[in-house]
Amino acid sequence: MRPIVTLLSDFGTADGYVAEVKGTVLSRAPESVIVDVAHDVPAHDIEAGRLALARYWRKFPSGTVHFAVVDPGVGSARRPLAVESDGRFLVGPDNGLLSPALLLAGAKAVELPIPSGAAPTFHGRDVFAPAAALLAAGSHLDALGSPVTDPQIRRTREARRIADGAIEGVVITVDRFGNAVTNLLAAHGGVVEVGQLRLPVLRTYADVAPGTPLALVGSSGLIEIAVRDGNAAALLGLGRDATVLLRTARR
Repeated sequence: MRPIVTLLSDFGTADGYVAEVKGTVLSRAPESVIVDVAHDVPAHDIEAGRLALARYWRKFPSGTVHFAVVDPGVGSARRPLAVESDGRFLVGPDNGLLSPALLLAGAKAVELPIPSGAAPTFHGRDVFAPAAALLAAGSHLDALGSPVTDPQIRRTREARRIADGAIEGVVITVDRFGNAVTNLLAAHGGVVEVGQLRLPVLRTYADVAPGTPLALVGSSGLIEIAVRDGNAAALLGLGRDATVLLRTARR
């Protein structure tokens, strides 16, 4: 099977940055199949990139190389990493972006060297793309750099039970449909409280009329707040870190 290299970034597609990355990978590993995951992660938003990466990195076949770069600290003392985890490889900055892979037992990381001619503002092209190409061509992780035992780790905040028995959570991200994804896990028969609204946890968007707010369990297994055919974040004023409560049904 031809090696797969996926690309996730906040580069956008208007300026040619993504094309430079692709050209670097294909020049060094011409058999690679490049998969564009997304390049519209909000600029500098490491947390949004981390959550996006968590959704897909293990869905690809063993041996896949994931290029993931949301790197507001590019050119600073932050380390460039290559990671091997669960049979897959990742390259990206040591700022917590690669946490979904680093948190798995057995994950290994190395610090990539920075070539003398690398642009301090574009490690995506000059550091991470060459490393991705080497891994796609069959290089071993240990050959790429020196071991790292203390990579930066970001974790999703856990929901907590409060004094009145409710479970307090927060919005962790807002997707492109305006759905507010929370850190609340599915609970059959539960009711989500958002401000003055009480929203039963339903099965699907079609369970309510168009324009109606609802809570449901998304494909990630987390409870989301949505508006059928609408934008819940805009309508309800929800953003990252907004507080939500889950009250589970009494039995």
